Amino acid sequence: MQYWLRFIGILFISTHSFVYAQNGSISGKVMVEKNALPATTVWLKPTQQKIITDSLGNFIFNQLPVGKYSLFIQHVGFQNETVDVQLQLGQQKKLQIQLQPIENTLNEVVVTGTLKEVRRMESPVPVEVYSPAYFRKNPTCNIFDAIQQVNGVRPQVNCNICNTGDIHINGLEGPYTMVLIDGMPIVSALSTVYGLSGIPNALIERVEVVKGPASTLYGSEAVGGLINIITKKASTAPTFSAEILATSWQELNTDLGYKFSINKKADVLTGVNLFRYQHIIDANNDGFTDVTLQNRSSLFQKWSFNRKQNRLMNIAFRYVYEDRWGGETRWTKQFRGGDSIYGESIYTNRWEMLGNYQLPIKEKILLAFSYNQHQQDSRYGNTSYIANQQIGFAQLTWDKKVGKHDWLVGTALRFTHYDDNTPATENVIDKRTKPQQVWLPGIFVQNELSIASNSKLLLGLRYDYNATHGNIVTPRIAYKWSDDNNNIVRVNMGTGFRIVNLFTEDHAALTGARTVEIRNELKPERTWNVNVNYLKKIIAPNETAIQLDVTAFYTYFNNRIIADYETDANKIIYDNLQGFGVSKGISTNIDVAFKNGLKLIVGTTLQDVSTTNNGIKQQQILTENFAGTWAISYTLKKLHLTIDYTGNVYGKMRLPLLGDLDPRKPTSPMFSLQNIQFTYEKVKTCRVFFGVKNLLNFTPAKGNPFLIARANDPFDKRVQYNANGTVQATADNPYALTFDPNYVFAPNQGIRLFVGMNFLIR
Repeated sequence: MQYWLRFIGILFISTHSFVYAQNGSISGKVMVEKNALPATTVWLKPTQQKIITDSLGNFIFNQLPVGKYSLFIQHVGFQNETVDVQLQLGQQKKLQIQLQPIENTLNEVVVTGTLKEVRRMESPVPVEVYSPAYFRKNPTCNIFDAIQQVNGVRPQVNCNICNTGDIHINGLEGPYTMVLIDGMPIVSALSTVYGLSGIPNALIERVEVVKGPASTLYGSEAVGGLINIITKKASTAPTFSAEILATSWQELNTDLGYKFSINKKADVLTGVNLFRYQHIIDANNDGFTDVTLQNRSSLFQKWSFNRKQNRLMNIAFRYVYEDRWGGETRWTKQFRGGDSIYGESIYTNRWEMLGNYQLPIKEKILLAFSYNQHQQDSRYGNTSYIANQQIGFAQLTWDKKVGKHDWLVGTALRFTHYDDNTPATENVIDKRTKPQQVWLPGIFVQNELSIASNSKLLLGLRYDYNATHGNIVTPRIAYKWSDDNNNIVRVNMGTGFRIVNLFTEDHAALTGARTVEIRNELKPERTWNVNVNYLKKIIAPNETAIQLDVTAFYTYFNNRIIADYETDANKIIYDNLQGFGVSKGISTNIDVAFKNGLKLIVGTTLQDVSTTNNGIKQQQILTENFAGTWAISYTLKKLHLTIDYTGNVYGKMRLPLLGDLDPRKPTSPMFSLQNIQFTYEKVKTCRVFFGVKNLLNFTPAKGNPFLIARANDPFDKRVQYNANGTVQATADNPYALTFDPNYVFAPNQGIRLFVGMNFLIR
């Protein structure tokens, strides 16, 4: 009996070992480019087993019988991936799985909020990140137009004729938005629209947006927020790329990019942008061009040097030339500056240089510098505006970590030279030109303290000295708390300031021989700001990834400097606002990635932006109380086709009227601009796309008798005035108007087709 029991036991063990040996395993490593991706969820179908990858991105499923399996891999901020596996008898299957980041990912490294490279989810300052892939959902000819896809950010066209504009963040006007390239304040107040129009899209790595004052780190102009355009590194850029975009309005945009190396000592990245639009369209039949005609060319080159111990050194150059005009459709260049046929013609020449150099010492000390010169030769009818602005900037920062304290100490110097041909820069005594020259030195310190494993405190303080305004101090405090990165709360408080360049922002109004009068000693414009940000990541049971981002903001604004052109027709009177301004509201962003490949990005902003002057409160002009954006994408993998449906919706805005008799609407209607795009991409190196812009064919002319006031008399030759200098109503001018092209709240372009192609060589 004992013999048989021993025999049966041996037989059972042998059989079990044989069966065990026939089982296989599936193991692998989840990667992002060359880096491991830990904490990634891997499901094994149909077994419903689930594993979280370790710190090296590894996973393994053991004891698997022969059969077909499907791995579903998911990580918040990355595209879901499905891998089918046929497991053979006893096979040890090993995989390497690459995940692709999705737009607006939390795993991006950002620098804008703290001047340090840090993962977005770790930053105590909320930074929104937008990749080129996000902007490609609605392709545009420049970043100025593309930025409308960012929730809470709106490019505002300020003139129906020349189409110049600025960028609003949370309702604050363009001069309060600082635009940076690679962290340098390269785009000045005089040229925001030109600076953003000439950046080759092929060279953009990402766009970082910070909403709210950031003057502690960036100084003047960073009151409403920051837009930081980060260009590609030569090491990660494709060897060659080309993109061509054309529309049925006969717009043609070409972006070229290429890179090469020089003896392994330097990598050079070059980009070229060419834009041409020369087709006159007057769809609203007012005798004026609906869109400014343009010829623009831009050249950008960035040199990155390979140094010992990977120390940073790069320098970049950019040149932009633009010839744009708008006006009466009969206008040609022979009428430039004349008073017979009205046209607005602007020639722009712009040079830029920016760079970074890490000192060859043990400590991490970085020198950053930039310089730009903007020359503009303009004719607004028979009014000449010729301006030259030069801005030099240098900044030295010391980055030092001591225990739980992460210090950043820096000093900065900014010099602005501005000259034009108007009375604004004229010496009152001898009538000679008197260029404006401003030196703005400053120092700042920032300390990021890790209070605990899940909370950080950031304290910052900046001191600037201005020869006119004296000492300026801007403090800042930020706090971040997180719960295993699934719940993040950020609280930011601080002040902002802006030293106003009185003339670069109002040059179009300088139409006569006016005397500049500064009524009182001007104080710097100041803001006090607080915003609370909550971010939530959710993995739903149906394997849907959801990211919710909610921000409440409040900005109190005083000392605003305004220009008065009405009190005395012979003067420009500058003074601070006798009151205050407030911008408050709440914005929400929701990103959803479904298992079936459907992606949804929706943003909404509710805001109340107003000014109170001498006790009278008004909604800020050309500022909506509600705005929304969306991007819905779906990929048909078998057809290699992606469908993108994008759009914006805007609430009512108060519009600039010329008087009580003006028949145009005092407020804009709620309107929406919607687009659809189809992209065919069978191989990663070539994309073909086509679609329709402005599907609803909305234009601001609908519902209005006209947009441009007195378009039939642009030089006001038949306008009559009464004894006190105000316009008098006549049979020829029943509404008592003068020529005015500033009634504009939306683009004049209606529905149009577009087609394009993108090609690259790795």
